[in-house]
Parts: sequence; C-alpha cells; structure tokens
Amino acid sequence: MISLPSIESVWNITESNFNVLCLQIFQYQAKNNTVFAEYLQLIDKDPNSIHHYTQIPFLPISFFKTHKVVSSDFSPHKIFESSSTTGRGTSQHWVKQLDDYHTNCRKIISQRLGSLKEYNISALLPNYLERENSSLVSMVSHLMKHNEQAEQFYLYNHSDLYDRLSSSSKKQLLFGVSFALLDFAEQYHLASDNLTIIETGGMKGRKKELTKAEVYQQLKSAFPEATIRSEYGMTELLSQAYSDENAIYSCPPWMKVLPRADNDPLSNKSNGKTAALNIIDLANLHSCSFIATDDLGSVYADGTFEVTGRLDHSDIRGCSLMVV
Repeated sequence: MISLPSIESVWNITESNFNVLCLQIFQYQAKNNTVFAEYLQLIDKDPNSIHHYTQIPFLPISFFKTHKVVSSDFSPHKIFESSSTTGRGTSQHWVKQLDDYHTNCRKIISQRLGSLKEYNISALLPNYLERENSSLVSMVSHLMKHNEQAEQFYLYNHSDLYDRLSSSSKKQLLFGVSFALLDFAEQYHLASDNLTIIETGGMKGRKKELTKAEVYQQLKSAFPEATIRSEYGMTELLSQAYSDENAIYSCPPWMKVLPRADNDPLSNKSNGKTAALNIIDLANLHSCSFIATDDLGSVYADGTFEVTGRLDHSDIRGCSLMVV
C-alpha cells in the first residue's frame, strides 16, 4: 500500500530525491483522488507506466471549479475560493491543515527575503473586506501575525499607507495588487531603499493590461530605490514562486514548473518559445499536486520561468482580489 508522505518530508526535499517523493505522491493521488483517478482513466493513462515526474499527466485546473479535488475524505480546516471576474464560477481548494499552508508560505518567502522579523508588513488589497476565503490574504494576514504586528490592510486610503511607509526606519514589505500599486504610484513617490514591494495579480479590468516590464518601470519611477518583486500563486496551489528584478520566477525545492504545448493538454513539451505552464506543487498533498494551468510563459533550463499571458478563453486570474 502506498502511503502519503508527510509535509515535513516535502519541506526537506532535495533535487536528488525529488523524483522518488514526487512519484510516491503521484501514485497515492492517482489511487485516492477520485477526480484525478477518473481523469487518468479518461485519457487512458496507467499510473504504473509513470517512472519519472516528466511523464505525469497534469489535471486541468478547471476541475477545481466543477469538482471537489481531494486525495482523501477529510473535514477541511479551510476552503479557499477564487474570485470570478467573468461570472463563470470560482475554484475551491479544500485545505486539511491551515497551519501547514501558513508554514509553507512562510518558509518560501523567508528563503527569498530572509527573516521576516526585520520587516513591517503592509498590504494594498482593495475590496478585501468584500470577499471571503482568499488564500492570498490568509497568507499575508498570517505573516503579519507571525511578526507580532497589527494587521495593516489598506483599501483606497493611500495617504495612510504612504504615512506608514515613510514614517519608520524599519524595513517595509508591501504586498499589492498590480492595479492598486499603480494607482498608489501615480499619487505618491518615495525614495527609500528600505522598501520591498511584492506585486501580484494583474489589472483585473481596472486598467489597461501591461507587461511586467511596464509595471516594474512605473513602480520604479515612483519608488526608485525600492526592491520590486512579483509573486506567482493561485487558489489551486499552496506554494508560491517569487521573481527577481527581471520578473523571472524561481520555485521552492518542492515546486516545479514544466512547459507543455499550448495546443496539446497532454504534451510535456513546449511549442516554440512560449508554452502553457504545468505546475508540480508537492505541498498539495491533500488535493492534487499536478496541475495544468491556463497561463502561458517560458520555462528555462535552470527551472526558472516567466509568465507572459493566458490561454484563449481562460478566466482572468482573480486571486489578488481575494481576502479573508
């Protein structure tokens, strides 16, 4: 009988044992996740024929909108839910242990930024009081509590946010939805090398869609000495990737992004330089760790990747407007 590895074994994964642990999780989910098992049967794929993680079929992300994607029966500690900017339904992610999600998030961002205790954390997330069950805001709220600081969520009160960022000599970490950060940047300028901005999401119909380079340029114009980074995450994942100054993302050791042809959902090869993105997130122990997303981008030989767009007919990603 195949057992499900512990979350601790996922956090302690190395490249040398990634394939073994990944296949163990795949075999467990292929047997115990009803939705995934039925999908594998539908595409006529025998789980026993899979010997390397690059051979694993990825579950289309749309199943999170239409089915309960779980790898065992459990009473969820939390159900994360996406927003829907198109009115075509929302995704749900059943989370068995919320503490594991929070610890997972904290481990990932600490790998990128160092000790969070050095920062005062703020968040510019408009409409967060109007929506429940956001994984993004659950993460940010936890990071604030972990820092033993008051929650600092801002809607449209940009002057209060500016006062907060400019009145302290402590390092400042600001999470923000793209369109809200650009609105903030139009009104206020701050030259401080103590400021790190983590941009996430997109325009959500509020502004003209911009490339990451254009977003970074506008933010750098307003905050010339700040460190600008991006977060890549979604309701259907429990892990996040963070970018460098060039909007190139890198993953934690238990997460990989693989390219597939954008015209073949079962392909594991890119179709030219641009590919649709498949994601392995081994922290998704109790849902599905193998997800075929609707995002387009490029995956590089060292495992880093960038995101350049969305597949046609895909919902606009709404995760950045979700809150608890």
